[in-house]
Amino acid sequence: MNQWAPKSGRVILHVDMNSFFASVEIANDQSLKGKPVVVAGNEKERRGIIVTASYEARAFGIRATMPLWEARKKCPEMIVKTPNHETYRKVSRQIFEKLGSISPKVEVASIDEGYIDITDCDPNLGHPIEIAEMIQSMLLDELDLPCSIGIGPNKFLAKTASDMKKPLGITVLRKRDVPTILWPRKVGEMNGVGNKTEEKLNGIGIYTIEDLAKCQEDKLHELLGINGISLRNKANGIDEREVDPSRMLSYKTIGHSTTFSIDLFEEPIIVEKFESLSLRVGEKLKKKGLVADTLTITMRFGDRKTINRSKKLTAPIQEGKDIFREAIELWKKHWNGEALRLIGVTASQLNPKDEVSKQLDLFSFEKDAKQEPLIETLHKLQSKFGKDVIGLGRQKKRKIDRNNILDILKSTE
Repeated sequence: MNQWAPKSGRVILHVDMNSFFASVEIANDQSLKGKPVVVAGNEKERRGIIVTASYEARAFGIRATMPLWEARKKCPEMIVKTPNHETYRKVSRQIFEKLGSISPKVEVASIDEGYIDITDCDPNLGHPIEIAEMIQSMLLDELDLPCSIGIGPNKFLAKTASDMKKPLGITVLRKRDVPTILWPRKVGEMNGVGNKTEEKLNGIGIYTIEDLAKCQEDKLHELLGINGISLRNKANGIDEREVDPSRMLSYKTIGHSTTFSIDLFEEPIIVEKFESLSLRVGEKLKKKGLVADTLTITMRFGDRKTINRSKKLTAPIQEGKDIFREAIELWKKHWNGEALRLIGVTASQLNPKDEVSKQLDLFSFEKDAKQEPLIETLHKLQSKFGKDVIGLGRQKKRKIDRNNILDILKSTE
């Protein structure tokens, strides 16, 4: 067992890449070193949204989710790079392969962070801090990428520690440190507590992590269910989750098809079947926590001739309605009007959703940008009349019926 092992018997590192997307761009273009670099949408688009910023750019007050026009006011000389997700994923795989050379117990948490259990590592590798230093040096020397590393007896404390010093920090957080280091913090600063959860906790008088740690279990369970108990345990430094190497597994395809009892050429029925198949694929993607980069439809005609038509997507998708939209577009483009006996929808080039998501979803910045004027107006109204005056509503999902099939078909043109 590792010579530093705490009473729990485990030593876990959380490796968090610093400003990952920007750091990859800088590593691929040495002329960018030391310059304010941001990754965002099309730099010609006024409504582009920043996904990540280098620490040089952050020094000007630039941060993720900030509109490009606002960032340019703060730093006119900043360099804008458009997202290159294929490169980011390739580099991410290289990072985790290198971590796997230290210990077989490596878990991918997202595209730029993961856990490594070093409890049973070769003692000759040294103290956990020395192992962390070795990992930092390896990633810097071989990939030119900086990272911060947290060391703790469980995943929660290791993750919390890695956030304490950036960039290139190494921080140890033991369970005995929880009362002095974590408890004084606001509950919203705790990993796993989002804005909505913070509001709910504040509503019952929980404002600090100490308040959460000392709250009665039944009160938390009534408010947040089993998640409330889990958060209370973490606030006390308790986290029994193991590092899960299965998160390193890759996925191939997820698809569904249906065979008709008779040859069909009625568009409304075919569209409804595509919708049903798309929703099933979407549900399975959600269940497995995956997104797809490519969509394929299958069409088998009355004469048993079968064709597959694929589309490389501009942004990964998971929602059934998005899969349906892409499937219908492919169908309209390649269907010759002949009767169909079978249709299918298949999602491929799959990746864990959290590998392609960070603070701001890398592939939703254009959609978020379109809402920017609305959000600005909303904030102005709220600042003048109060936060309760107006809010962003959620559009209700509508069930597709035969009466609006033609409208749906037109909307995909």
